[in-house]
Amino acid sequence: MNDNPRVIALPRDQRLPGNGGDSLATERPEVTRVLRNTYALLSLTLLFSAGVAAAGVAFQWPAPGLVLTLVGFFGLLFAVHKLQNSGWALPAVFALTGFMGYTLGPMLSHTLALPGGAQTIVTALGATGATFVSLSAYVLTTRRDFSFMGGFLFAGIVVALMLMLAAFFFQMPALALAVSGLVALLSVGLILFETSRIVSGGETNYVLATVGLYVSVFNLFTSLLSLLGMGGDE
Repeated sequence: MNDNPRVIALPRDQRLPGNGGDSLATERPEVTRVLRNTYALLSLTLLFSAGVAAAGVAFQWPAPGLVLTLVGFFGLLFAVHKLQNSGWALPAVFALTGFMGYTLGPMLSHTLALPGGAQTIVTALGATGATFVSLSAYVLTTRRDFSFMGGFLFAGIVVALMLMLAAFFFQMPALALAVSGLVALLSVGLILFETSRIVSGGETNYVLATVGLYVSVFNLFTSLLSLLGMGGDE
């Protein structure tokens, strides 16, 4: 079983303001601005994270392990929230996403060592991209309110985190794969939830919006990678 656990962020706010017919993004310049800045920063952080992960594969960087992964992720996430309105917010975001790219490197190396590993990575990456674009387009065109998912997502993430720790400490590969499936579903819900918050004006800080979407995309990719790679892993 892979010893590089994924990280899961809890929804920041379970309450989402209603987004009736008068809350079109095109009719609210602040929403358009947040969306534009969020997707621009998200693209840069994904590229940066991918570059760090590629370097990890090339130089065979060791896996950070459970403790360092959790401490590093939650510590940097806390820093992003503390610095969200300062000039240090962007460096904190890139530090967080770079660290997550570092944790991804060993997982990619492990997958590449399996039969058909390169194809598995490409398939997981394509499925992640297609899912994110489809879900984002759905929310942006329908402007549907997904605030009702907040409580379910919060409970699901807590359960997934507990099961992930159990699978790690008790070395239960079958449970780890089940957790991967659960995290993939939760990530889909979080993408809908986070995008809906931006469109409705519930999230006005593009730094926090970027981090929320980035973590969801990261977890979706790593979950799909685990599920697709299970055939070649003992």
